[in-house]
Parts: sequence; structure tokens; C-alpha cells
Amino acid sequence: MSSKTIAVLSPGDMGHGVGRALGVAGHQVITCLEGRSERTRQLAAAAEIRDCPSLGQMLEESDLVLSILPPAAAPDMAAHVAAAMAETGATPPYVDCNAVSPETVRKVGDSIIGAGAPFIDGGIIGLAPGRGPATRFYVSGPDCAAAEWLACDGIEVKSIGPEIGRASAMKMCYAALTKGAFTLHAAVLTAAEAMGLSDELRAEFEFSQTATLARMQAMVPRLPADSARWIGEMEEIARTFAAAGVTPDFHNGAAAVFSLLARTPLAAETRETIDTTRSLEETIRVFARHLPM
Repeated sequence: MSSKTIAVLSPGDMGHGVGRALGVAGHQVITCLEGRSERTRQLAAAAEIRDCPSLGQMLEESDLVLSILPPAAAPDMAAHVAAAMAETGATPPYVDCNAVSPETVRKVGDSIIGAGAPFIDGGIIGLAPGRGPATRFYVSGPDCAAAEWLACDGIEVKSIGPEIGRASAMKMCYAALTKGAFTLHAAVLTAAEAMGLSDELRAEFEFSQTATLARMQAMVPRLPADSARWIGEMEEIARTFAAAGVTPDFHNGAAAVFSLLARTPLAAETRETIDTTRSLEETIRVFARHLPM
């Protein structure tokens, strides 16, 4: 496949990994870092993603635009991009890859389509490219051909139909299990700590739930670093479930757990600065100290 110029908004944890994989595959990868944090700038530089001075110039150079953001930022980014499209006349296909509900992604699509650009609904499942099995990009919409440019070593593209909203629904259902389970683990352990049962519960888990305990030890200490940006994702899942006629209460509760974690000092960590020597027990004691009185 010939080289394309692909824009990534924004090159954070997932975005810079995607950008690096696309660059290795021979594509030109660009972004616009206006207003972005120093950490995002460092990640972009590490992935050799070129910064454009303005959103308009980025669009004029792009063959395809990927939006990879915290869920709450997706609609505003689409509105900014749509305005820049209207100003410049540049209308490359736009893939919303964010963890948002079908309702939200359709609103995002309305902004982009209204500006005259093709719109693709996307949902990313898996770790960033290079950290495990191939990252899966589920895509849906009336014309997903441009998304096939993303297929490379580390990225697999799966088209699942012509309807905008299907790819986002797929992401919502998947994250409902994975991140929802993480919050359940954190809630169970924090409740036990608050009731003085941590040692007894751990002993029972060591006897009857060894695989689950191992997952708790691997993941729960890492959750605060991502907690603030995952609150919105849980809220989007709750909306998705409610629209499907399924209770939203599981994931409204998950959002509340991530809100608790985001209030702890551990939330100041990033994925690069997580204290990997901190035990599960130490982590849970911090969570319990920040429970509402």
C-alpha cells in the first residue's frame, strides 16, 4: 500500500503507540499539539510524530484523521475540526476512535459530515501497538475503505457494518467487561479494608480465587493513573446500556469507583511513573483512607 499522511489527535498513551506503528509501516504521521500538555508533546516526539502549527494545516496535509482522546473530549474536538474544515476546505476522512456511546458518536459524526468530510465510527480494543497482540480497530459506517490504510504490523482493522454506532457499541460492550471488572475488584477490596477484613478475604482468595487474585495484584495498583480519564468512559457505557434497555447502574457505579481513585494522591502518577513496587495491600489502604466519611 502506498504511503499516506495520517493525523493523530491526540498522541497520548494509545495515540502515540498507534502513530509509531503507522510510521514504522511507512506512513507519514502528523498531529497538532496546540494546547497539549508537555507529556503529550514528549510522547509525540518519542513516536516521531510531526507537529503542525495549526489544525488547518494539519487537515490540508492529511489523507486521514484519527481522533484518539479521552471520551469527554471527543465532541469538542470534532467541533473544532469541523470548523477548521469549513475554514480551509480540507475534508479528509475522519475516524472517531474514542470510547463513546453510539449516541455520542452519531453526534460527533453529524459535526464532521456537516463539514463535508467522510466519517467513520471506530472502536479500539487492546493495548497500544507493540505492547501485546495486534490492536484491533473495529470500524463501521457507510464507507470504511480509508480505515484499511491503518492495517499494519501491530494493527488489525475489522469492519463490522455500514451503520455508524456499531463500532462504538462494540467498544462499549468490551470495556464494560474489562474496566468494569477492574472497578469491581477495587470496590470489593476497599470495602473489605474498611470493614477490617482484608487479611481474611485475601486468605480466602488465595485458597479459592487464585486467578482472580493474580489479576487484582496486576491491575488494581495501576488503576489510579488512568482513573480520571476512565470516569467518562464508564458514563458512556452506562448510556449505551440504558439505550439498549439494560441497567446502567453497574457502570454508573464503576464511574463512582474511578472518581474515588481519582481523589487519591496515586492519581498523580502516569503510566510511566507508576510505583511498580507498591503492593496491592498498600494501594487498597490508600483507597480506603479516601472513602467518604
